[in-house]
Amino acid sequence: MRLVLAAWLVLSLLVGTGAEEMCRDPPAPLAHSIPAPQLSPEERLSPHMPQSLRCDACHAIAFQIEEQLRKAERKVGRKVLSESDYMEVLERSCSQGWDSYGMQELDGEKRLTGPGLPSQKPMSVMVTGGPWPGRLSKMCHSYVGEQGEVQIYRAHRQGPAALQELLCHGEKGACASSKAGGPAPPKALQNEL
Repeated sequence: MRLVLAAWLVLSLLVGTGAEEMCRDPPAPLAHSIPAPQLSPEERLSPHMPQSLRCDACHAIAFQIEEQLRKAERKVGRKVLSESDYMEVLERSCSQGWDSYGMQELDGEKRLTGPGLPSQKPMSVMVTGGPWPGRLSKMCHSYVGEQGEVQIYRAHRQGPAALQELLCHGEKGACASSKAGGPAPPKALQNEL
């Protein structure tokens, strides 16, 4: 009996030591520090979309218009929408909440991010809300006013690429000026007011 008791005592001490080692704090996880984008005064305070983000914003707007028009057409069985219907859809597209859009800084470059835009790195900080929804809505209304509902709907009927070409890549489009590397045409700011 003493032998069994001694063996139990030895085992208890051995197991107790192992349990003590197992109860230690787990190793600390690797820390990742991802700073929030540093916004310039223009990016924080201006009511207008900063020039460097206009091309991304235009693609987001074209995507949202395309999505809204496609949904409306599905409701009526893929028929062509009446003028009053597509005018209502375009107004609703521009007046929607743009809260799913924001700005990220990736490798030192600030980019707009959200539905319809190229996916960004998952390990980054996205700044949403603030001035971004209002800026996108203003730009959307400006595009509808400049191009006209009829022309936008015709481009939509030709496909998403035609709508993006009309809004973003034409001679005065937001992406045309960013390709050339030159400043945006002065008219662009006036139309946003």
